[in-house]
Amino acid sequence: MIDEPEETDDDLIDAAESDPIDEGSEAPDGDTAAASAALLASIDWDDAGQQLAGDLTGAELIAALARRLPNQPGVYRMFGKDGDVLYVGKARSLKKRVANYTRLGGHTQRIARMIRETRQMEFVTTRTETEALLLEANLIKRLRPRYNVLLRDDKSFPYILVSEDHEAPAIMKHRGARSRKGSYFGPFASAGAVGRTINSLQRAFLLRTCTDSVYESRTRPCLLHQIKRCSAPCTGEISIADYDGLVREAKAFLSGRSNQIKNGMSAAMQEASDDLDFERAAIYRDRLAALSHVQSHQGINPTGIEEADVFAIHQEGGMTCIQVFFFRTGQNWGNRAYFPKADSSLEPSEVLGAFLAQFYDDKPVPRLVLLPLMVDDGPLLAEALSLKASHRVQIGVPARG
Repeated sequence: MIDEPEETDDDLIDAAESDPIDEGSEAPDGDTAAASAALLASIDWDDAGQQLAGDLTGAELIAALARRLPNQPGVYRMFGKDGDVLYVGKARSLKKRVANYTRLGGHTQRIARMIRETRQMEFVTTRTETEALLLEANLIKRLRPRYNVLLRDDKSFPYILVSEDHEAPAIMKHRGARSRKGSYFGPFASAGAVGRTINSLQRAFLLRTCTDSVYESRTRPCLLHQIKRCSAPCTGEISIADYDGLVREAKAFLSGRSNQIKNGMSAAMQEASDDLDFERAAIYRDRLAALSHVQSHQGINPTGIEEADVFAIHQEGGMTCIQVFFFRTGQNWGNRAYFPKADSSLEPSEVLGAFLAQFYDDKPVPRLVLLPLMVDDGPLLAEALSLKASHRVQIGVPARG
C-alpha cells in the first residue's frame, strides 16, 4: 500500500488561492507569423538570382551572382529547388563572402552539399556588418533554414514582478511583454525557480500574491496570513505605510542589497529581544531564515559577478548541449539547457557564436557574457549586442585557475 503524502503548507495555500501569473502580452502564434511576414515584406531584397534561375545552378549560379554584388556588408539567402530557404548568412563584403563559395575544394561536406542544392539567391545590403549580424540572427529564427545552426525550444523566460499600479503592490510570476507597471527581476531559468523564490520571499517580506480582485473582496485575512506568509494589507492588519516598507525591503533584496537587508533584520531582532518582545523577535528570526533559504537554493554564487550570463557547451555523439546560467544582482537565478540543431562537423566556437546571436534576438542582454571559449566574430557580436541593449556588453572567457 502506498502512503498518501502529508499535506504541506504549500498544498493548503494552493487549495485556498493560486498565485497570479502575469502573462504580459506575448503574441500568439498567429500574430507571430504575421510579424514574421511583415518583417520579410519590409526587406528590399535584390533578387537578381531569379533571372538566372533555371539556366544556372550550384557553384555556377553563385559565381555569376558574385560578379554582380557590391563590396558592402549585407545578408544573403540561398534557396533550394522547391523555393525553401537553405541558408541565411551575413557578410562584411557580400562580393567576397559569396565568391568564397565558388572556389574549388576546401569546403566541408555540409557546405559542398548546400552549394550543389542552391537554385536561387537573394541579397540585401546594410549600413554596417553589425546591422547585418542582427538581421541575420532575426531571419534565421524566423525562416529556420536547413543548413544554419538553429535554436530550439526557445521559450520566453519568467520574471518576478512587483506591481506598482496598486496601493498594496503584489509579488507574482511574470512571462511575456513588460506591459504592466512595476519592477521586474530576472530572468529566472524556469517557472519552478520563480515559484520557489516567491514562496521564500513571502515568508521573508509578507507581501501579498493575490489578484487585485481578490484583494478588493476580502473582509477577513486569508490562510496566507494565518501561516505568516502575508501581512494582510487587504483588511488593515498592516498599514499601507508599513506595507510599503516591506515592499521596499523586498525590492532592495532582489536588487542585490541582501546583506543590507539581512543586517537590518538582525538588528531589529536583537532590539526586540533586548526589549523582551520575544514574539516580535521570532518574526524577524523566521524572516531571516526565509532569506537564507533563498540564497541556499541558488547553488553556485561566484563572487564579483553582479550581472552576467554564463555559457557552457559540450558536444558528444553528434549532439550539442549548451547550458546558460543567469546571474543578476550578484545572485544565481538558475540555469537552462539547450540542444541546438547543428551539423556535427561544426566546431564548438561556430555553434556557440550562431547560438548567441539567435538567443539574444528577443531577450534582455546583460552587461557581461562569459563563455568557455571565444566564438567566431566575438568582437562583432559584442558590438551588435551593445547596439541592441543600448549599453556596453562585454564578451569574455574567464581565466582558469
